[in-house]
Amino acid sequence: MKLLTLVAALALAGCASQPEYPGKTYAHVPRTEKCEPTSEKKIAALFERWNDSLGSGDPHKVVANYADDAILLATVSNQPKLTPAEREKYFETFLLNEPSGKIDLRRIYLGCNVAVDAGLYTFTFGRTGQVVPARYTFTYRWDGEAWLITSHHSSALPEQK
Repeated sequence: MKLLTLVAALALAGCASQPEYPGKTYAHVPRTEKCEPTSEKKIAALFERWNDSLGSGDPHKVVANYADDAILLATVSNQPKLTPAEREKYFETFLLNEPSGKIDLRRIYLGCNVAVDAGLYTFTFGRTGQVVPARYTFTYRWDGEAWLITSHHSSALPEQK
């Protein structure tokens, strides 16, 4: 839980400043004094938007939920997906199993033009009937027009009931 609190604090602190990493170009979103109004309900709806895009079967629609500079740390891949093309290729394969997610437990943290949605979800795969409980964290950023995923981490639960 301490790690989750730290992740949320760091994500929310990002509105005030962004860290610079030597040798790394970081894609900044212009910061303004104005914070986009949001709520837990609006941020929770972003998962439904993402889940509905999975149901479309179209990897391009899924990737449209992510900022160009987002990172995807997927449950069924050892390699981080750092570009839209890498995410699209990942979802081309993932969508073949007809995934559908359901939130089991969540915590939402709100900040100025950033938000974190973290908890537990369960995926059901229509193609095989397999059910996979997992942990997740989505971080979002308001880009001036829409809330986009900036990081998405998902991992299967290590302790099965």
